[in-house]
Amino acid sequence: MTTSTAQSRALGQPELPTTMRASILKRQGDMAMESLPLPQLDADQVLVQVAAVGVCGSDVHYYEHGRIGDFVVDHPLILGHEFSGRIAAVGSAVDPARIGNRVAVEPQRPCRTCKQCKAGRYNLCPDIEFYATPPIDGAFAEYVTIQSDFAYDIPDSVSDEAAALIEPLSVGLWACERADIKPGSRVLIAGAGPIGIIAAQAARAFGATEIYISDISEDRLAFALAHGATHALNARTDSVEGLDVDAFIDASGAPQAVRSGIRAVGPAGRVILVGLGADDVELPVSYIQNREIWLSGVFRYTNTWPLAIQLIADGKVDLDILVTGKFSLAESEEALKAGKQAGQLKAVVYPGR
Repeated sequence: MTTSTAQSRALGQPELPTTMRASILKRQGDMAMESLPLPQLDADQVLVQVAAVGVCGSDVHYYEHGRIGDFVVDHPLILGHEFSGRIAAVGSAVDPARIGNRVAVEPQRPCRTCKQCKAGRYNLCPDIEFYATPPIDGAFAEYVTIQSDFAYDIPDSVSDEAAALIEPLSVGLWACERADIKPGSRVLIAGAGPIGIIAAQAARAFGATEIYISDISEDRLAFALAHGATHALNARTDSVEGLDVDAFIDASGAPQAVRSGIRAVGPAGRVILVGLGADDVELPVSYIQNREIWLSGVFRYTNTWPLAIQLIADGKVDLDILVTGKFSLAESEEALKAGKQAGQLKAVVYPGR
């Protein structure tokens, strides 16, 4: 079931090291560099030499608080689930011709046999293993294994950074799909952070003609206007109620933004909740009922990588503009803190440095 260095030689694959470096969250607020054994391959897996890892808000939350809901860091954990790299070795059931290919990685492993997986909703698989979510290790490491079909080949025109950020782009694409964004749609997005800006670019790629974005930061609003949005609204001073948009996507998690955003939606419109905020939020139920507004959460994504790669390659989405901080693997703790600095949008860690 596994491929060792000796087996790699027998299969004609490049010789690999026996150990790798990894940055590990030992406990809340405590990161450490360690040397670990190289991951072993299942027959259907590839070994990815990690090139770039985006820092997600969930990584920061685990670092600062040691948990997200029911997921608790009670053992050392490798963070990082937004990543790209190059295939360094393959399992016995994978075509060796894949070795050397640059890939963007979908960082999850569904069971593929449950009711949700069979229905095509593998993101809702009750037994899914998601990278950098306890107890599954992530990609703040030199090497990672993944099922071969979840490692997607990317063209040379797509940078390592953009390939890594296909993961948050997938959240934006899935939100737009759930929101039924199509040519001519009018959409409101709350939150001009990385996910909000990505959602704005995704909405534009889906054909939306009016894209409103709200935030309390004028700098972020200006950035959003330059990269996808058509209208910017300061959440402190500008009301969104009555915009009568076709869809509202919340990327803020702020209860007031959710309530106001719902009241911006016209009859039969859609509300999509993406941002992580309070577990319970008071909603304008009568408004939702009287206008037959369709409301849904977003839990990750399914089957989004091929579209994401095409949109980036065609220049319809630009993810490189989000990268505002670059860090070596040894600087991963600094990368986790970078988001609190003025002007920072997306930090990227490079395990090869």
